[in-house]
Amino acid sequence: MRESALKLTDSRRLTGPNLLWDHPGAVLEVELDGCQAATVVEVWREQVTRVLEALELPVELTHREYPGGVSMAFRAPIDTLYACLEVNEWAFESTRRVLAGETPSDLSESLGALRHELDQERDPRLLALARAAAEHRVNFCGDDEWTTVGMGARGRTWDTPELPDASQVDWSTVADIPSAIITGTNGKTTTIRMLGAIVKAANLVPGISSTDWIQVGDELVDRGDWSGPGGARAILKDERVQVALLETARGGLLRRGLGVNRVDVSVVLNVAEDHMGEMGVHCLADLTEVKFVVRRAGDHLVLNADNPEVRRRGQDVEEPITWVSLDPEDELVREHLGRGGKAALLVGDRLVLCEGAQMQELLPAADIPLTLGGAARYNVTNALCAAAAALQMGLPLQAVRRGLAEFESNPATNPGRLNEFEFGGVRALVDFAHNPHGLQATMDMVPALGGKRFVVLLGQAGDRDDHSIAELARITAEAGPDLVIVKTMEKESRGREQSVVTDLIENTLLANGLPASRIQHAPSEIQAARDALTWARDGDLVLLLSHAERTAVLELLAELKASDWRPGKGLLAGNQ
Repeated sequence: MRESALKLTDSRRLTGPNLLWDHPGAVLEVELDGCQAATVVEVWREQVTRVLEALELPVELTHREYPGGVSMAFRAPIDTLYACLEVNEWAFESTRRVLAGETPSDLSESLGALRHELDQERDPRLLALARAAAEHRVNFCGDDEWTTVGMGARGRTWDTPELPDASQVDWSTVADIPSAIITGTNGKTTTIRMLGAIVKAANLVPGISSTDWIQVGDELVDRGDWSGPGGARAILKDERVQVALLETARGGLLRRGLGVNRVDVSVVLNVAEDHMGEMGVHCLADLTEVKFVVRRAGDHLVLNADNPEVRRRGQDVEEPITWVSLDPEDELVREHLGRGGKAALLVGDRLVLCEGAQMQELLPAADIPLTLGGAARYNVTNALCAAAAALQMGLPLQAVRRGLAEFESNPATNPGRLNEFEFGGVRALVDFAHNPHGLQATMDMVPALGGKRFVVLLGQAGDRDDHSIAELARITAEAGPDLVIVKTMEKESRGREQSVVTDLIENTLLANGLPASRIQHAPSEIQAARDALTWARDGDLVLLLSHAERTAVLELLAELKASDWRPGKGLLAGNQ
């Protein structure tokens, strides 16, 4: 076998429950380059076992194969994760040598240095706190910076270098608070903010980690993508937080695992094609397994029965489930209720919560602003998921009703997610829909909105595969827009010429029957928004699918609204 046949592409810590198992550990990502995965794994197991036994570390191994690569991990104590990366990298190098026909690495040459690294990192107090937290059935989060037992207002946090002995902690004051994890391909941020509104309606302080920010109550703590374990841990250590709401995305789940090891409820909204081919995820089944990592922490699952992948995978889990559906006659749901299970359903035009034969009405879908009078069916599903999670956390029914009815998706509370502006007779919607599943949901809503004509902004980042980009264009063409403005997104080129992306979009639009006369191009997202508004007339619908320059687009619309702009007036040069 060629010496270069194996390539180590990543070596990282798994700090919480993850795709491979429930445990922390050290994992390698290896590009096989034509090697047989089974052979590589067999040799790695021999080499890593050799070094683990010599270091007197537990030998608990696992692996996951995927097209072109393999993940290989061993369970590692949480106080020696960095040193264990070096152990795994030593095992990889020895594996590479064996497969290249060479002698294995000489363990005696490296054993002293590896043992020294382990001894330097070991922290018995950290392990003792973790054991005590498990005994008291409270959450534990620990790393080299700070350590938390319990959660939020009922938790205790210390700088990790200054940890107390576990026996010194007054465990009677430590507890978990109501908590939820929300994941899915689309709708995570909107759903978690609906939940936040419900928590506030119950006169409690929510702590929210999300794609856009960390927020505690009404305070914006930090902006940025905090949908990974770092965001979760920041919420759990904040002593103001009375209910923890944790958005959890694919990237964080794959890189580190969950940032929390126990919550009251985990929500899986949907699974659809997005970011395929990255980090060993090559098909919907792979992505579904990633999303369902949240079940490893949740005592109860809220699952969307209307999504095929969630429905399929959900029937194999052991945790108790609340199924969510817009079809009250769904066979899976009816059978579940027949066994005394729980469901959140749309019955007629009303949201309803069920347990066995018992039924409790919530409110009409049209009373929830995010549904746009019931037209945005995907937000009806999101609202049902939020309601089911809230009740599972013990929040009162009246708070659920009030929170859903009062939460409005505007640039302040939910930027870029179905934000609505009206200019005379023109209705403009700014939305983040950026993958085929999200765009299809948006286009399904259009007929119910009743516009005379409608225009769509369309573009995509350069790191998406051709199939996904073409699907965006196909879905758009089939919706029959009166105008598509293909936008160039240079800030999102990500190593690929944007002209290649825009050409693919235009060619797919044409191939799916959209006349060339209905296609325009714009050099930027903000210019595309200006062009769409200039084109619009009373009675038209303007869909501003905004990703790269969302803030600028929202600022433009706010300025136009403040100046009482109306269609046909034209846009001044200052309306940037």
